[in-house]
Amino acid sequence: MQLIQENPDFSAYLAADEVIDHHHPRVRDTAATLARGVADSYEYARAAFEFVRDAIAHSQDSGDLRVTWRASDVLEQRTGICYAKAHALAALLRAEDIPTALCYQKFDEVHGLVAVRFNGAWHRQDPRGNKPGVDAQFSLDGERLAFVPDPASNELDYPVLYAAPHPAVLDALRAAPDRPHLWQTLPTAL
Repeated sequence: MQLIQENPDFSAYLAADEVIDHHHPRVRDTAATLARGVADSYEYARAAFEFVRDAIAHSQDSGDLRVTWRASDVLEQRTGICYAKAHALAALLRAEDIPTALCYQKFDEVHGLVAVRFNGAWHRQDPRGNKPGVDAQFSLDGERLAFVPDPASNELDYPVLYAAPHPAVLDALRAAPDRPHLWQTLPTAL
């Protein structure tokens, strides 16, 4: 699949906004901690990915009822669904000047992940968190995502790389008072 940048300007994939708030002290402090002891941006990206995948609980897996959507809140509360975890990873990567996009897959609901730009190409990464049957890994040598769509089941990879969260995703997150409510309003398509 060929990934398509929504915005041709790479600086859009480094920008901070209300959601990917990499200017926030919590994001900056976390990024600085992760950057200690790594040799290069590739090692940093792997460390940030593994931190979000492993240290931030996927709220559905853990049973946490809170809904987070802003990167700094995800890092503070250490919980979030796939979208929120993608926002946190994007903020950590952008904090270290690594171009990062948000991207999506369609299953019963839309699933969120990120793409990082290294060596002149975009590479999708899925920080949702591992569990039995899910083994997502950071990789620039072929995708190691949590889920692979089955076209026969009407599942698909959306090829668009977004600089900011898709409005349907952000609207659902912002409107949800808790995760059970969010589960009833997750987007089923983009």
